[in-house]
Amino acid sequence: MPRQPKRLPRTASVLAAGAALVLALTGCTKLDTTSPSTVRKEGADAKAADQGKFGTVDCRKAKCVALTFDAGPSENTPRLLKILKQEKVPATFFTLGKNHIEKYPELVKRMDAEGHEVASHTWSHKILTKIDLDEAREELERPNKAIEKLIGKKPTLMRPPQGRTNEDINKLSKELGLSEVLWTVTAKDYTTNDSKLIQQRVVDQTKRDGIILLHDIYDGTVPAVPGVITELKKRGYVFVTVSQLLAPGKAEPGKVYR
Repeated sequence: MPRQPKRLPRTASVLAAGAALVLALTGCTKLDTTSPSTVRKEGADAKAADQGKFGTVDCRKAKCVALTFDAGPSENTPRLLKILKQEKVPATFFTLGKNHIEKYPELVKRMDAEGHEVASHTWSHKILTKIDLDEAREELERPNKAIEKLIGKKPTLMRPPQGRTNEDINKLSKELGLSEVLWTVTAKDYTTNDSKLIQQRVVDQTKRDGIILLHDIYDGTVPAVPGVITELKKRGYVFVTVSQLLAPGKAEPGKVYR
């Protein structure tokens, strides 16, 4: 019989509650999104951004892909960071404030120190399009301040919960200096703890310039990461952060990228 998933932690349950609708909702919303290749083309004459500890990669030539993790840090994150360090793979972490940044501040510092990109996934995972703009501002400003206090710089990227955004959130993001990053690959790891299945879903969907969405809060996800890395490397992919994926262009505040 297949192994039954463990009971999800409270935060994970909140995230998973509406997650099954994510792709349908995002797909039905008329969003003006910009692709990484477009950003690179527009920024071709610009100075290349700092590529971090893992060396420079020109994604105009290399077959790049960005590995991203939402809703951490968590008790699973130290193991994930160890794997990424061993594999020399940088990632982008869209961190959640309540019960995560505030509970594991040293892990946020470690992410940055080890060459990863620290971004925001709001403070408490409220759906930004369902709350008033004052509350949405608080959801975006609070993690920015917390992250800046820990690593000395504000995040420039954020991922709206469930990928829900609209013109009002775009304008607010622009005001706060944030660019919105969605995804092209999802393992739906909120539905299963089967690491092999998570790995296969990622590998099957990934194409050049892919932005992979995973969550380091679920028990089956981190064990799937070594296999994801190994298989995608075999297929010629190079792992970069989201900002590296866009270089020599840069994400523009208020715009949505996918």
